Amino acid sequence: MFAVTGMTGKVGAAVADHLLKDGAKVRAVVRNPEKAAGWKERGCELAVADMNDTIALTLAFGGAEAVFLVIPPLFDPASGFPEVKGMLATLKTALEAARPGKLICLSTVGAQATQPNLLSQLGIVEKELSTLSIPVAFLRAAWFMENAAWDVAPARESGVISSFLQPLDHAVPMIAVDDIGLLGAKMLREDWQGLRVAELEAQERVSPIMIAAAFAKALGKPVTAEVVPRESWEELFRAQGMKNPEPRIRMLEGFNDGWIDFEGGREKSLKGATNIETAIRRLVAGA
Repeated sequence: MFAVTGMTGKVGAAVADHLLKDGAKVRAVVRNPEKAAGWKERGCELAVADMNDTIALTLAFGGAEAVFLVIPPLFDPASGFPEVKGMLATLKTALEAARPGKLICLSTVGAQATQPNLLSQLGIVEKELSTLSIPVAFLRAAWFMENAAWDVAPARESGVISSFLQPLDHAVPMIAVDDIGLLGAKMLREDWQGLRVAELEAQERVSPIMIAAAFAKALGKPVTAEVVPRESWEELFRAQGMKNPEPRIRMLEGFNDGWIDFEGGREKSLKGATNIETAIRRLVAGA
C-alpha cells in the first residue's frame, strides 16, 4: 500500500492516478475528506491528517510500503520560512515513528541554489528529511507547464499573455504534471538505500514565446507574450495581497538569470514525454 499526500492537488493526484491504473493500493492522506470523495469512489483508503498533527500523520503513514509527500505550497511565507520549518518538525517525528518502507518527496529545480528565494523552502525540506533513517528520494521537478492555466483566459480574450519570465526568448526547464506523476509512481515501486535525487524536465526547455505559440496553435488565433516590467513586480504582488513578495521576486530573477537550474544540468536530468504544445492544448480544452 502506498500513502500519498496532496491528492486534492495536481501532483499528488497524478501520482495516485498512475498507481491506481497499475492496480496498486493507495491511501489518500488528506485534510478534507469531502474533497477526496472521488478518490474513495475509486477505491482509495482515506486517512485524515493535517501536516501539523503528529499523531494523525503517524497513523496515516503507518504500514505503508512507501510514502509520496507533497509539502503544501506556501507562496507568501514569512521571513525565514518558519511555516515550513514547523511543519518539518512534525513530519520528521511522524515518519520516524511510522517507519514506512521509503519516502519520495516532491522537490523542485533549484532546491540546491545558495541564493535565498521562494524555492529555498524546499532546500530546507531536503536538508531536514535527508536525515531520516529510512530511504529517502527527492523528485526535483521543473517549472510546471500547468502554471500557464492562468494565461488561458487572456490568451483567448485578448490574444496577449503577460510574462514574468524574461527575456521572452529565454527558455527555462519545464515539465507537465502528468510526467511528474508517472515518475513519482515509478519511484514508489523502486528500491534503494540511503538518499537519492531525481531531476525531471521536458525534452525541450520552454520560453514565453514558445508558450504563446502553443496557445496560438491551440486557439487558432494569434497570441503574443509581453513582459511584465521588473520595476512593477513588488507593487503588483502587494496589490494581490502578498505581505512578503521578496522570495517570489528572487525566484523569478533566478529563473531569468539562470542561477535556478538543475544541480546536474540539462544533460543529466531525466526527461518527460509531454511537450508544451500538448500541455497547452490540454489546458485550453479543459478551461
